[in-house]
Parts: sequence; C-alpha cells; structure tokens
Amino acid sequence: MSRKKVLITGAAGFLGSHLCDRFIAEGYRVVGMDNLLTGTLDNISHLFQHADFEFHHHDVTSFVHIPGRLDYILHFASPASPKDYLEMPIQTLKVSSLGTHNLLGLAKQKSATILIASTSEIYGDPSEHPQKETYWGNVNPIGPRGVYDEAKRFMEAMTMAYHTYHNLDIRIARIFNTYGPRMRVNDGRALPTFISQALRGEALTVYGDGDQTRSFCYVDDLIEGLYRLLLSDHVQPVNIGNPDEITILEFAREIIELVPENKVDIIFESLPENDPMQRQPDITKAKEILGWTPKVNRKDGLAKTLKYFQEKI
Repeated sequence: MSRKKVLITGAAGFLGSHLCDRFIAEGYRVVGMDNLLTGTLDNISHLFQHADFEFHHHDVTSFVHIPGRLDYILHFASPASPKDYLEMPIQTLKVSSLGTHNLLGLAKQKSATILIASTSEIYGDPSEHPQKETYWGNVNPIGPRGVYDEAKRFMEAMTMAYHTYHNLDIRIARIFNTYGPRMRVNDGRALPTFISQALRGEALTVYGDGDQTRSFCYVDDLIEGLYRLLLSDHVQPVNIGNPDEITILEFAREIIELVPENKVDIIFESLPENDPMQRQPDITKAKEILGWTPKVNRKDGLAKTLKYFQEKI
C-alpha cells in the first residue's frame, strides 16, 4: 500500500513549516503550498532535497489542483498577526473564504480529510472565561480585527456546511497563542516584539496597562495536538492551546529576565481597538478526545525561542 499524501497550505509559515517537518518525520508524502505573502522559504529549505517533499508556490484563492491521490489537507494559509491583517485585510478575508472554498472542493474531489486552522480569535473579546468550544464569541464584524475574526468564523461555517451537505470528513482546530522557533522577528505580536526589543536593548512596548491576559503554547505541543486531532474522528471544533494564563505585563517582565545583560524598561501605549482582554482555552475536549495536554513549560519554551531569535537578530 502506498504511503499517505498530505497537502499543507501556508507551508512556509511558522506553523505550516513545523507541520511539514512532523508529517515528513511520520513517513508521509508532503506537498507544501504557499504564496509567500508572510511565509519564507528559509523555514522549509531543509526539506527541498527530501524525496517525500514537494513545494508549490501558489495562492490558494486561485483554483488548487494536486494530481493523483490525496489523503489529507491542512489549511494553514493566512496572515495571522494583527499587524499583517491590518495591512492586508482583503487578502486575509479571501484566503479564509475563497481559499477555504477551493480546498474544500479539492477535499471533496479527492475524498480527503481536511483540517482547518481556526483561531481563538473567533471568540473575540470574550464574556466567558476560560473559553469553551460551545461559546459563540463576542466579535465586532466591522472593527479593524473583524477581517481576521469573521474570516475564520466564515471558514468554520463553510467547512461545517461541507460536512453536513457533502459528508466531508472535517477537523476544526481553534488555535490559541503559540510561540517558538520560526516566528517572524517583525511579526508584530507580543512575544516576537518583546524578545526582539529586549535583544536590541530597547524598551518593551506594553499596550494598555498590561492587565490583558494571554495563554502561550509552545509550538511542539501545538503540532502534537493538531496531529492527534487530524487522526481522530472528531468533526466538531477543538481548542488547542496552553491554559497557563499570564498577563501581558507579567510576560514582558519574564522576557526582560531572559536577557539580563540588557537592562531595559517597559513603556506603555494606548490599547488597540477591540484588543481582547482575556484569552485562555478550556482544553477539556482535547484532553478527553485526543488524550492531549501541553508538556513544555513556558520557561523551557522561551529558552528555545530566545536562542532562535538570537540567531536572527
């Protein structure tokens, strides 16, 4: 029997490149696809000589064709940081709508299982804490973040419609804040910004008073959760993230302690519009259905991430 084949969109991005590594390690034939809008070939260049890896420079908002058999599709193509989707709102909307439609059609044609990368941002600024998958969210559809939040909500709705009306085998991963090697230095999110500022000896920029919370999951843990979800038979959304919650101000202080040779301060700036005040996953479903919990504590994960950023800056 021939080995299974998987298409990973957003393959040159942070999460997509780690997924490529995992599926190659598991013995799959991997097709990576990316338009390189925010991804970089540096993240997957080590795979180019691998016999089981091929790369397609392609935008999934255009028709997607993969010849031959295809067993799995993981749709991870999308700008993912506020900085990106505020600069590229139309592309952000299109990749999770037109792109998702194209990939659902491909999955239907190939009788493939498709896993979509949804996000904790579908919960918006939540009135439920921690957030369970049953929570419908509190999102401003016409606010600056709406282009990302609503694109992902639409993505979930369309994917579920294909399951309901075409009996397509689907998986929906609601991904919470993730960090690790291959994050972009200029990503704009809290962790790469704080580490970059600390390494350059600059003051760390905290928005608002820093009381807003996030829950950071190390990338290896997240990839394990996604892999288990794909191979499960669960078609409803599943939160994948680390429930270890911390305020942004506390987090900034942790980053400063990582780089003691650079004595830097913290400066405060006004809070961006519609910035969520709380973010913490309820991972009861992931524990019960996937047998998954994050293993890497923040201290160890940050040490590995810092080493990567030191090489980049």
